[in-house]
Amino acid sequence: MKRFVYVNDESCGESYCDNRVSNTKYTLWNFLPKNLLEQFRRFMNQYFLLIACLQLWSRITPVSPVTTWGPLAIIFIVSASKEAWDDYNRYLSDKKANERKVWVVKDGIRGQIKAQEIHVGNIVWLHENDEIPCDLVLIGTSDPQGICYVETAALDGETDLKTRIIPSICANLSSDQLGKVKGVLECPNPDNDIRRFDANMRLFPPIIDNEKCPLAINNTLLQSCYLRYTEWACGVAIYTGNETKSGMSRGTAEPKLTAADSMIDKLTVAIFVFQIVVVLVLGFAGNIWKDSNGRKHWYLMYPAEGPWYDFLVIPLRFELLCSIMIPISIKVTLDLAKGVYAKFIDCDEQMFDRETSTPAHSANTAISEDLGQVEYILSDKTGTLTENIMIFRRCCINNTQYGDDSGDALKDTRLLNAVSSNEPDVVKFLMVMALCNTVVPIKSNDGAISYKAQSQDEEALVNAASNLNMVLTSKDSSSAEICFNSSKFQYELLDVLEFTSDRKRMSVVVKEGGSGKFLLLSKGADEAIFPRSNPGQQTKTYLEAVEMYSHLGLRTLCLGWRELEEGEYKEWSKKFQEASCSLDNRECKIAEVCHSLEQGINILGVTAIEDRLQDGVPETIKLLRSAGINVWMLTGDKQNTAIQIALLCNLITPESNGQLLSINGKTEDEILRSLERALVIMKTTPERKDLAFVLDGWTLEIILKHSMESFTRLAMLSRTAICCRMTPLQKAQLVGILKTVGYLTLAIGDGGNDVRMIQEANIGVGISGREGLQAARAADYSIGKFKFLKRLILVHGRYSYNRTAFISQYSFYKSLLICFIQILFSFVTGLSGTSLFNSISLMAYNVFYTSLPVMTILFDKDMSETTVLQYPQILLYSQAGRLLNPSTFAGWFGRSLYHALVVFLITVHTNAYEQSNMEEISMVALSGCIWLQAFVVTLDTKCTLSCGASVVNLHTGSPWL
Repeated sequence: MKRFVYVNDESCGESYCDNRVSNTKYTLWNFLPKNLLEQFRRFMNQYFLLIACLQLWSRITPVSPVTTWGPLAIIFIVSASKEAWDDYNRYLSDKKANERKVWVVKDGIRGQIKAQEIHVGNIVWLHENDEIPCDLVLIGTSDPQGICYVETAALDGETDLKTRIIPSICANLSSDQLGKVKGVLECPNPDNDIRRFDANMRLFPPIIDNEKCPLAINNTLLQSCYLRYTEWACGVAIYTGNETKSGMSRGTAEPKLTAADSMIDKLTVAIFVFQIVVVLVLGFAGNIWKDSNGRKHWYLMYPAEGPWYDFLVIPLRFELLCSIMIPISIKVTLDLAKGVYAKFIDCDEQMFDRETSTPAHSANTAISEDLGQVEYILSDKTGTLTENIMIFRRCCINNTQYGDDSGDALKDTRLLNAVSSNEPDVVKFLMVMALCNTVVPIKSNDGAISYKAQSQDEEALVNAASNLNMVLTSKDSSSAEICFNSSKFQYELLDVLEFTSDRKRMSVVVKEGGSGKFLLLSKGADEAIFPRSNPGQQTKTYLEAVEMYSHLGLRTLCLGWRELEEGEYKEWSKKFQEASCSLDNRECKIAEVCHSLEQGINILGVTAIEDRLQDGVPETIKLLRSAGINVWMLTGDKQNTAIQIALLCNLITPESNGQLLSINGKTEDEILRSLERALVIMKTTPERKDLAFVLDGWTLEIILKHSMESFTRLAMLSRTAICCRMTPLQKAQLVGILKTVGYLTLAIGDGGNDVRMIQEANIGVGISGREGLQAARAADYSIGKFKFLKRLILVHGRYSYNRTAFISQYSFYKSLLICFIQILFSFVTGLSGTSLFNSISLMAYNVFYTSLPVMTILFDKDMSETTVLQYPQILLYSQAGRLLNPSTFAGWFGRSLYHALVVFLITVHTNAYEQSNMEEISMVALSGCIWLQAFVVTLDTKCTLSCGASVVNLHTGSPWL
């Protein structure tokens, strides 16, 4: 399916939606029914509504309906008010965006309209620092070369500027012509893929002849981005309103159910079954007593013959009496507690990264207790375990290695002498470093040049080339200038063969300004470049260099080039143009055409870039592993580099390096045999904690296709894994495998390629790093550095789990306590279902007397933070769910029954020989319950309360933790 957008002509084509943005969930008219419907999807709310309706039947209700309707109304009002407030704020934000003034050009006349009035096909005119109001195809800029810069942080979280270029068909249009241009764009239907846009464009005469021009994502300006360092730009609106890529990407994430919530649901079902059994037994016994004894007592006023449903009256009374077994306030109490847990994380000064002024942030307030039960951590490497500050360290050019002695190639006198003497291979090597990239040079007022890059690796390479006198001075969509040893060289940029995670390389085709030669310049991973090298070239030295650099923990890239014949290039260019214009499977067709050109490459050399380990990473991983948490590293780097980083950060030990189970092979059979061998070793080794397996993305793809079950068993046995050359999808697949066997997983990363993994995991943690905020925005929690993960899990996670375990079981305890007293009381009232307590007492007990004291547990600590971090093995207790399970709940159940017997027997015996009315007995029993539950809270509180107030005296961490 596709749409046709007619440029500057609203009378043609289909009518698409306007640019009105709406992120609201409700309207004024549907708020009440929609919100009620949403709340009644929950089983507990349905249950309490049924109880409340039964209480309206005066013949069977032993208490006033207000005992259930009151708390139920409060819960609904609180939830509805929160939803209404959130939706109202979304409405105000939408209104501000919709009524913003923007410039549009219609038939050459420029005017201002509201952003919501933009329609598909309109030409929108932007000025520097303007927010882009809808998705546009760029057709003109103030830059003579037709480029502009956009900041996309609001869309993808990446802070580096992106370069956008006008389509070649619009290259020669003046600003006056731009306002009068007519044409048609053939676009795909709206989607949320912000990395891809496969479309074509035609402009109508007399502006230009009717030729087809391919469009890609770098020809677009997307909604929510900002125009930077460009005086003006204009574009054609292609997607508007909620049909923009940003609008299609919006939506609420599916709520995550924690392990504690899952256990609470199971306990609720168990209590419900127990309640039904009690109701049936007591109801049956009550009917027998009524028929055998009750009708004999005139004062009970049982009729001789009742209605047909008379046998249901007593069971239904007991159902209403026992309905409080399931506490109506448990959800509100836990939601409040979880909100406080999230605030503790936000306010923790010890998790504040002072280098970047980044605080920890909890975006999901509902899963804090899961942090205390994490079993597997799956971590990205670059930017997560390392700093993502790339420093050019070594290189190998023409079989000569530079930087071996000093560890810094930029200070190696041999390389400096080679540069000054214009050695051909060194010059070509530096030329590829300077030209084969997406770097944008920015000149300041004083003439200094800085570089903006989408990749830290590319920025490091261009800066290194600049330090070696190969300076990229200017670059646009069609040309580049290099200054080398005071000489300037011009290059025409003909085509860019872009980097993808599948290709693992990028290339550019350039034409030398002086000689007119056509050159293919390539850089990429060794496994992507070496197989495409010139068959006659010896690459042994380069392979050895890659191996050595990898063992040093350095990131390697291979550089190469070849000269193209003019006829060869023109023939290939036609195929590339056809593939670029295809609207069907464009990406695969482009990859095939690129592959046909990237053959017979002359290898120039290898670069080695250092990405230093983050501060505190080795200590953090050692602590987490001591706490019983299994840690896996998932990275796109090559195997040797990943193993070296794993050694440096304590993921594996030097002793266990010899016990790395490498799963590899050249064929499918070899890989599967390697997998089975690793599985046998893992099963038969008595001490498996130092064993780890290593595999790459290609191996994983074959394993998941042919031997998923064996790999799953291996994953369950492995505490450590190093997974290299992983694609974003494969990272998410590994998380999914561990989840399917019941493990609680945490995924942590810092880049856009980690988002799928983060969203797949039970808990997603994003690092606000140098790759932007995309991972942090997609995550449940964001932190400034990996080292804060130990505090997030061991301190906040463990405390949250302990507190949730107590609060949830206490909520059942205090409800069961008063319910058991009601049941015991029924044995002295002829099993008639009479309530001992009046309606006001029951409401006050649930809402006031028992709900407020338990809030002190939110500040409770069973042991100090110092002790927890010093003895991380303590986490094993909460990790195994020892505080909230059927066994511990059985203890609370028995406690409630025992306490109910004590309170009831004391109440009955103290009033047995005195004239007491029902109210007095009720108040004695209620007072006993109140004091008893307060005593239980006090007894179970582990830390000291200051001066009798419910404020915990804290010494470390957050002032409120």
